[in-house]
Amino acid sequence: MQVVERRYDIDWLRVIAIVLLLIYHIAIGFQPWGIFIGFIQSNEPLESLWTPMTILNIWRIPLLFFVSGMGVCFAMRKRTWRQLMKERATRILMPFMFGMMVIVPIHIWLWQDYYSQELTYYALNPAHLWFLGNLFVYVLVLSPLFFYLKKNEGGKLHFWLNQVFSNPLGLLLILPFFIIEAIVINPESFEMYAMNFHGFWLGMLAFFFGFCFVYSGDNFWNTVKKWRWLLLVLSIVLYIIRWVVFEAKSPNYLMSIESNLWVFTILGLGYTYLNKPSRTLSYLSKAAYPVYIIHMMYLYLASWWLFTRELSTPLQFVLVVLITFVGCAITYELVIRKVKLLRPLFGLKSNNPVEQRKRVK
Repeated sequence: MQVVERRYDIDWLRVIAIVLLLIYHIAIGFQPWGIFIGFIQSNEPLESLWTPMTILNIWRIPLLFFVSGMGVCFAMRKRTWRQLMKERATRILMPFMFGMMVIVPIHIWLWQDYYSQELTYYALNPAHLWFLGNLFVYVLVLSPLFFYLKKNEGGKLHFWLNQVFSNPLGLLLILPFFIIEAIVINPESFEMYAMNFHGFWLGMLAFFFGFCFVYSGDNFWNTVKKWRWLLLVLSIVLYIIRWVVFEAKSPNYLMSIESNLWVFTILGLGYTYLNKPSRTLSYLSKAAYPVYIIHMMYLYLASWWLFTRELSTPLQFVLVVLITFVGCAITYELVIRKVKLLRPLFGLKSNNPVEQRKRVK
């Protein structure tokens, strides 16, 4: 595939998406329905938090799937099919299995204890790690097609994709796929992706087209960069319609359109302003994956401890945010990052210089 320099904007978007995911999950614990989807719920809801959450709840997960598909396209530049599958099994499947057996049971125990239930060990409950399970399936299923496209790069399909995405109207060609998914699957809540057919098929579409965006060449990126402000305006207009006309619950087909427009907007803004290296990014891009794996443990721990205290709800929210982020940061820096045996269990590459040189070769 064509040689492309490292795309720092995509690394930044992955980090930003994980940060937003943490805040979103924290906000769920302050909604009156949080307990019904397995979160420890504050006794005093803070429903005003959900207004900003509705802006991002229809694109935060699709964005991660798009970015993951892009990552596979970049990874394939220097890997065979066997190398890619071995790497993805190590970096996705292993943390997924470890997380289900060790990390997820901890926050389930905290939930059970808070609600005075019998403590039960659930060894194979993916919980928030469902995302990793989906990703590995996508790589397994779609990699034969991806490597076929790689082998035939420079052919008619590659040329056609490059030409299509050179025009902003070309972006509209992917919308029918997502609209059909929304209509056929018809999820009860568009923004609920975890462990259901809607999340699976929407994720596969986003993963596939994320690959296609990178595979097609520079024209896609130039298009979203050039039209980023119009895309932003259209996204905001659809959000206002969703909020004012449909009380934040517009039809699924309309949500799918809005979701993709937000993703195009964010990709355009990221490509314009974030595509530059920094030490901060280098550190955060490595930390994001382990933090995603462990964050629910600290979120539930903070909720378990604080929600029984005589504290104002806004203060509880601030403290849960602090405990979650600080707990994850300390655990990553002092434990996961430093302990050699733990690194692969959280998706980190070896920090052994000899092994790193072998990997480069």
